[in-house]
Amino acid sequence: MRILGIDPGYATIGFGVVEAERGQMHMVTYGVITTPAGIPLSRRLYQISTDMEELISQVKPDVIAVEELFFNTNITTGIRVAEARGVILLCARQHAVPISEYTPLQVKQAVTGYGRAEKHQVMELTKQFLG
Repeated sequence: MRILGIDPGYATIGFGVVEAERGQMHMVTYGVITTPAGIPLSRRLYQISTDMEELISQVKPDVIAVEELFFNTNITTGIRVAEARGVILLCARQHAVPISEYTPLQVKQAVTGYGRAEKHQVMELTKQFLG
């Protein structure tokens, strides 16, 4: 099974692709989709759509795991991330790829065993695990 994991944003979208076979996971690829600052949000959302379409077509995932939105104190940023997340979910649906959604707490708990882990801890353990 090929899994495409997405950490949504509107400036930077993180992604990773793993192949799971017989209880083993292997990293296929990972990276970021970025949009330039200073351009209208509508153009950024269009670029996210175009780049996600290309990514999904290239990696051909069996399922897409998308992190749910966590609102911090900046509601304007949260709304923009939510809009970008909507574009990502739409792209997945248009490719008929099943979607699983996880909270940041669930992702951290699954990777580190502690739901309140720092993001750098999650990244380090992920690199070690999938190496």
